[in-house]
Amino acid sequence: MNRQSQIETATLILRIALGVMFLAHGLVLKFFTFGLEGTAGFFESIGYPAWTAYLVFALETLGGIALILGIGTRMVSAILIPILVGAAWVHVGNGWVFSAEGGGWEYPVYLVVLAVVQVLLGSGPASLDRKLGREAAPVIR
Repeated sequence: MNRQSQIETATLILRIALGVMFLAHGLVLKFFTFGLEGTAGFFESIGYPAWTAYLVFALETLGGIALILGIGTRMVSAILIPILVGAAWVHVGNGWVFSAEGGGWEYPVYLVVLAVVQVLLGSGPASLDRKLGREAAPVIR
């Protein structure tokens, strides 16, 4: 496997993993596990307006799907970064490790880094962006 193939494969793996994570947090956690009203109640309990729970749910769910399919990957990743920063802010008082009671800030900050890397890498192979010609394959020397 040459260098370009390695980078293309890594980009694909990152994009799908990030998309699955957002889909899991939006659809599975906020919709199926806590319900949207429960999620809105939690958001209010930590000082965010209830309506932001619905916005976060929609962005995480639709963003996760878009990332998995490779649609607008750079833009979608950039749009989702403030959500991750907000999640980190919620957990900052709980300490570093995410396994701490209430969850720490380490995992959301790590996801910020991954989203920034995805913005830099773009959609990669096996993406609708590439298939539709919206993103060319990189030339790596």
